[in-house]
Amino acid sequence: MLIWFLPVFLIFLMVGLPVFFALLAAPGILLWLNGQERDVALLYRNVYNGMDSFPLMAIPFFMLAGELMNRGGITERLVEFSQALMGHLRGGLAHVNILSSMLFAGLSGSAVADTSALGSMLIPAMEKQGYTRRFAAAITAASSVIGPIIPPSGIMIIYAYVMGESVAALFLAGIIPGALVGLSLMLMVKLLADKYDFPVASRKTTWAERGQASLKAFFPLLTPVIIMGGILLGIFTPTEAAAVAAAYGLLIGMFVMRTLKPRDLSGVFHRSAATSAVVLLLVGAAMAFKTVVSLSHAPEILADIILGLSENPLILLFLINLLLFIVGMFLDAGPAIIILGPVLGPVFTDLGIDPIHFAIIMSVNLTVGLATPPMGLVLFVASSVSGERISAISKAILPFLAMEILVIFLVTYIPALSMWIPRMTGFAD
Repeated sequence: MLIWFLPVFLIFLMVGLPVFFALLAAPGILLWLNGQERDVALLYRNVYNGMDSFPLMAIPFFMLAGELMNRGGITERLVEFSQALMGHLRGGLAHVNILSSMLFAGLSGSAVADTSALGSMLIPAMEKQGYTRRFAAAITAASSVIGPIIPPSGIMIIYAYVMGESVAALFLAGIIPGALVGLSLMLMVKLLADKYDFPVASRKTTWAERGQASLKAFFPLLTPVIIMGGILLGIFTPTEAAAVAAAYGLLIGMFVMRTLKPRDLSGVFHRSAATSAVVLLLVGAAMAFKTVVSLSHAPEILADIILGLSENPLILLFLINLLLFIVGMFLDAGPAIIILGPVLGPVFTDLGIDPIHFAIIMSVNLTVGLATPPMGLVLFVASSVSGERISAISKAILPFLAMEILVIFLVTYIPALSMWIPRMTGFAD
């Protein structure tokens, strides 16, 4: 069944079937043709069971928090803060785009939300400053993948749920890799700015102006501190932290900044509910598929195949990175983690790879896949926001993808980059 699953699944995607239905239809048809009607019933019954989880409730709450902060004008304050710090550099708006993504990552944990919110503001601004539209869309898409790496992260919540790992440990392990992605993109912008003489966005701001911008951004920037501080101190669980973040975003938007009006709430709740429903349906479908796969003993068979390629874990990690990178081009990170995590995770744990380290390898690699042609989801969002063709954005994003691939291999072969903070705080051995 697994041999035919991917071709059938891809055919369904190419004819326009949503991922949720493709994830259920492909194995369902194959099981029916194989005479396994009982497993077909099990497949669809487990869709609800896959979503019926308290830890997964963190996802809609984080989605709601991101929507509240975006609609409340918090995104604009983060951009102003970033511009006060980096706007005077050559290629300043490109640097501002990246830094804003890093800051916004601590609020929403979503690459799509990052691309949509920041792209609608910064792509027109960059074009006005003299950047090409394709470059502005490319740097927005490339930097948006930082969102699911720096905590809070929706895909890390999913990984922790599927694999039984600590959400706090995964959040902590994502801090340095996420920062590395941002810094590597800034380095590429610096190289391109010197070569192509990128414009300077603004004059160098005074320390007084930077202080004023910092005060405006203080309450938004306090959000990740509240989330991570509460989790690490044991005050609340990650799901409760997500609910606190949503409540905090509502209070800040309505009563402190007063940029969020009661009439805005219906739209905010509608958008966050729709986005959460898509994610949770994908999780339910992928968990149902995982149940059927586990009954077929496919993980054990695949493990034998992988170990037959080489006994050297370094070579196997290289090959798995190639596999994940290819998968990330076609499949969203959440379903990919749910399908591949239970198959690949135990194999590499047996080889001596720390499960937290392997979780970060998977998460970073599949997240970068969101910006990878031809099917990267944020490429489509960037194209929609900018009005630029996907083919043009795909060409312009290649230098930035090269830097992100470099970070993937650094994270893979230098475990301390992801494990140092969790070990220092006692959340990993």
